[in-house]
Amino acid sequence: MVKPVRKNSNKNPPILSHEFIIQNHADIVSCVAMVFVVGLMVQATSPLASVFIALQHNVTEAGEIPLYSPGIKDWAAVFFYSLICIVIHAIIQEYALDKISKKLHLSKSKLAVFSTSGQLTVFYLISTFWGVDIVLKEHYLPEIARLWSDYPAPMPFLLKLYIIIQLAYSLHELPELYFQRVKREEYSSKALQSVATLILVAIPYFLNFNRLLVCLLVLHHMSELFYHIAQLIQTIDKDEKFSKGARLISSILQILARLGSIILAVLTLWYGLALGEQQPLDIQAGHFNTPTVRLAVLGGILALQMYLTINVISQEIARSRENKVYTTVPKPKVQKKEKSKKSKKVSNEESDLPEVDQNTNKTLRHKQKVK
Repeated sequence: MVKPVRKNSNKNPPILSHEFIIQNHADIVSCVAMVFVVGLMVQATSPLASVFIALQHNVTEAGEIPLYSPGIKDWAAVFFYSLICIVIHAIIQEYALDKISKKLHLSKSKLAVFSTSGQLTVFYLISTFWGVDIVLKEHYLPEIARLWSDYPAPMPFLLKLYIIIQLAYSLHELPELYFQRVKREEYSSKALQSVATLILVAIPYFLNFNRLLVCLLVLHHMSELFYHIAQLIQTIDKDEKFSKGARLISSILQILARLGSIILAVLTLWYGLALGEQQPLDIQAGHFNTPTVRLAVLGGILALQMYLTINVISQEIARSRENKVYTTVPKPKVQKKEKSKKSKKVSNEESDLPEVDQNTNKTLRHKQKVK
C-alpha cells in the first residue's frame, strides 16, 4: 500500500533524516538534475554532461536527419531522465492528486489506490498518445511490413526518446518505493515488477526490435490506461453506478490488447524477420536476426501475454465471487416476520380461552416485563 507524501509545515525533521529526505526528495533530486544541466553549460564538463542529457549513438552524418542506434551510453540518459520522472511524480502528487483527494474525503485504502492509479493514468495517457503519434508518423500501421523491413533499421529521434523515457519511468519506480513509504511486505513484489518491466523493455530495445516494441507498448499502455481509469472511478463512485461498466470495458480492452500483441509478435518474429534472416550473428553491426534469438523473444512475449491474460481472468473470477458473497448475506426482515407470526399464534390461542383466563395471562406477562 502506497502512502501519499504530504508536507507538514508544523514539523521540521532533522536534516538528512529519513523524514527530511522523504518530505524534500523532489527538491533534492531536482538539485542533482541541475548539476548535469549546469555541467552542460561549462566547456570542461560539457562532453560528460551531454552523455546524460543528449541522445547518443547517432549513426547519421552531419546535415542529415539524425537517426540513432541503441548502445551502452543510453543507460546514462535513462538515469538522468529517471531523475526528471521523480520530480514530475512529486509535482503531480502534491499539486493535483493530494488536493483532489482532500476534497473527496477518501479512506486510507481508497486513498492509496487513488494515488497509485492517478500517477499511472497520467503516465499511460501521455505514453499512449505519444506512441500512437510515432506509429502513425512512421507508418508502422497500416503498413505492417515496415515492422520488419530494413532490419536493423536506425531509430528516429522521437522513437529513441520514447523508449528511453519508458526505461527511465521503470527505473524511477524503485526509489519511489522509499519516497512513498511503501510497506515492507510489499517492497519485494513492487520492486520485482519494476525490474521486470525494465528488463522486458530493454531486451527488445538492445536487440533492435524497436518497431515491434513501440507497437506492443502502445497496445499495453492503452489497456492499462483504461484499467487505471476504472480504478479511479471505483474509488470515487460510492453508489457503483459506473464501476461495473468501466471494469467491463477495461477487461475487454485488456483481452483485445493481449490478442493484438500476440498477432503482431508472431507476424514480425515468426514470418517477417525470417525473410531477411542474418547469418551468422553480428553483434557489432546490431544484427540479432537469427532463429534462436527470434524464437527466444517470441516465446517471452507469448508467455508474458498469457500471464497477463490469466491475471485478468483471475481478477474477474475473484470479483464475481465477492459479489456472490455480498448478495447471499441473510436479511434481518425474516426474523421480524417470524416474531410477528409467533405473536399472532399466541393471540389466536388466547382468543379461544374464556375472558377470565385471558385476563390472567395478560397480568402474568405484564409482571414478567416489569421484572
